[in-house]
Amino acid sequence: MKIDVLTIFPEFFREVFDFGIIRRAKLAQIVEINIYDLREFTTDKQRTTDDRPFGGGDGMVFKCEPIFNAIERIVGTCERKNYPAGTQIVLLSPQGRVFKQSVAKEFADEANHIVLICGRYEGVDERVNDALVTDEISIGDYVLSGGEPAAIVLADAIVRLLPNALGSETSAENDSFSNGLLDCPYYTRPPEFRGMRVPDVLLNGNHAEIERWRREKALEKTKLNRKDLLEGVKSEK
Repeated sequence: MKIDVLTIFPEFFREVFDFGIIRRAKLAQIVEINIYDLREFTTDKQRTTDDRPFGGGDGMVFKCEPIFNAIERIVGTCERKNYPAGTQIVLLSPQGRVFKQSVAKEFADEANHIVLICGRYEGVDERVNDALVTDEISIGDYVLSGGEPAAIVLADAIVRLLPNALGSETSAENDSFSNGLLDCPYYTRPPEFRGMRVPDVLLNGNHAEIERWRREKALEKTKLNRKDLLEGVKSEK
C-alpha cells in the first residue's frame, strides 16, 4: 500500500512514521509513506495556499488550485472517474464520517493508494470535495487545529491491519472493536504483585476456560465503558 500525506506542515511528520509497527512495515515494503508540502503545488511567488471565504466570515479557507495540482501530480489525474483502481482521496475534517475500526479495515482491504489531505483553518474550498475527494473522515466529535494528527491516526490504524504488518496473524483480530467489543484485560509475570494476583483461570492451562473468561471480561468492560457497542452483540454462555 502507498499512503501520501498532503499538508502545509511537512515537518510535523518528521520521524513520526519511523517507529514501531509502521517502521517495520516500511522496511518490509508492506507500506510506502510519502509527505507532500502543499506549498510546492502553488503557482504564485508567495506560495499561497489559503484565502478569505466568499460571503465573509472569520478565518481562512484552503484554496482549491494547489490541491488540484497536487492530486494531479500524485495520482496522475484530477478526474475522479479516472482514478486508478484502489485509489482513495481522503479529506480529514470534522465534517466527515467518524473513523472506526471497521473503517480502518475497509481501507486496508480495499485501497492500495490513499492520499490524506490535512484540512486546516475554516476548511477547504468545497470544489475539492465535489471533484476530488472519495471520502471525508473525522477522528471524533471535536475540533483539532489541523488534520495532521488525524493523518497519523489513520495511517497507524490502517497499516497494522495490512497482511504481515504485525508479528502475530491474530493480533489485529483480537484488538478492541474488531469483534464489536472492547478488549479483555491482560496480565503477565509475576503472578502476584503487591497482593494483587493474576486470575487463577489464566494459570490453569485450560484454553477453553480462558477464552470464556476473556469473552466475559470483554463484555463487562464494554458494558462499563462503551455500552453503545453492545447493541447487536450476543453474550456467549
